[in-house]
Amino acid sequence: MIAVLNSSWALLLGMFLLMIGNGLQGSLLGIRGAIEGFDPALLSYVISAYFVGFLGGSRLAPVLIRKVGHVRTFAAMGSLISAAFVLYAAVPDLIAWGVLRLIVGFSFSAVYIVAESWLNDAADNQTRGKALSLYMVIQMLGIVSAQAMLNFGDPAGYGLFVLISVLVSISFMPILLTASPAPIVQQTARMTLGRLFRTSPLGFVGSILVGAVYSVMFGMAAVYGTERGLSVAEISAFVAAIYVGGLLLQWPVGWISDRMDRRTLIIIVAALCALASAAGIAFSASPLALYVVAFAIGGCVNPLYALMIAHTNDFLDQKDMPSAAAGLMFMGGVGSIGGPVMVGQAMQSLGSWAWFSYILVCMAGISLYGLFRMTRRRALGPAETGKFTAITPSVGPVAMEIAQEVAQAHPGSGPGPDSDTAPTKA
Repeated sequence: MIAVLNSSWALLLGMFLLMIGNGLQGSLLGIRGAIEGFDPALLSYVISAYFVGFLGGSRLAPVLIRKVGHVRTFAAMGSLISAAFVLYAAVPDLIAWGVLRLIVGFSFSAVYIVAESWLNDAADNQTRGKALSLYMVIQMLGIVSAQAMLNFGDPAGYGLFVLISVLVSISFMPILLTASPAPIVQQTARMTLGRLFRTSPLGFVGSILVGAVYSVMFGMAAVYGTERGLSVAEISAFVAAIYVGGLLLQWPVGWISDRMDRRTLIIIVAALCALASAAGIAFSASPLALYVVAFAIGGCVNPLYALMIAHTNDFLDQKDMPSAAAGLMFMGGVGSIGGPVMVGQAMQSLGSWAWFSYILVCMAGISLYGLFRMTRRRALGPAETGKFTAITPSVGPVAMEIAQEVAQAHPGSGPGPDSDTAPTKA
């Protein structure tokens, strides 16, 4: 780990500052939107625009990088992010916010690809797994730190928007001053959606639902807080608890997944998340209870994303893992786009409790579908499966590639049976 820090500290510091800006952006817009009198149903389209841009960026940014290079792309996209953060406060209009969120989503996708390419280039086969883990920890710590900064200014003013713009601008300095040329970014071809579904129906469906829930956590948690009547301090603690849970429980869940049938663990984790969501509805009057529930939900949803990828990999040859992971990432992105819009409409019609209800329904759906899949394909023992590699929905496609390289370096005994209809065996 020390070796990774020595070689990549500037990049990790820059990403930490970037994630503070990105994490504060999401919460700040939810609070500022309520101050401006925007309905949750309309604000949800603004929130969703980020994920539209991010998904588009994951496909188009590599083309841009190949044409103009890593450094120019990183500087240009970073400048757009910094400018957009200031314009949020200057132009408090839903349409303008939607366009800015689209630009920010695209730009962050490109920034992630460049930063992850540099990180991958700085690591070797012995340190690549540690570099990925440290990168994700830095991302999560940045988002958690951002929530604390909500209390440093008035969301109704300009100060916080200027602060995140400055942080993003500063973040480029350590990265660009120490950046070395990185390999050309190659787009991984996605496996056809039909083949991906046949390979792992649970991984396919589960990735869509996990993406739909993650975008709601990332983009609509602050909207829920404002609709629920929480103070700024309470909203910041609520959102922070989600990411603290995701950070602390990712690796314990992964350790367990290498020692049991992953479908069973997926069912259990999703069911626990559904129960936590029900508790959020029942005990919403208590801010302390909401923090505990938020911790539990974040601790369940973040590992589920990696579990879906690991479960799918169990039925693949190593050469097909990157393309399958790219396909699952795409499907998660599709779910991310629709999640905020559905929650926004539901909150407008039913009230703030619809935020938890949506998560409950999605997680219950994963559990029930997992139970159905257990009747269609036999269970794989730990000796037949590959190694779990921690990965979160917030990373870019290059980090996903690194995760697959790490998984291939610690394979199981081989891919599982291809039959999609083999009955469960003892």
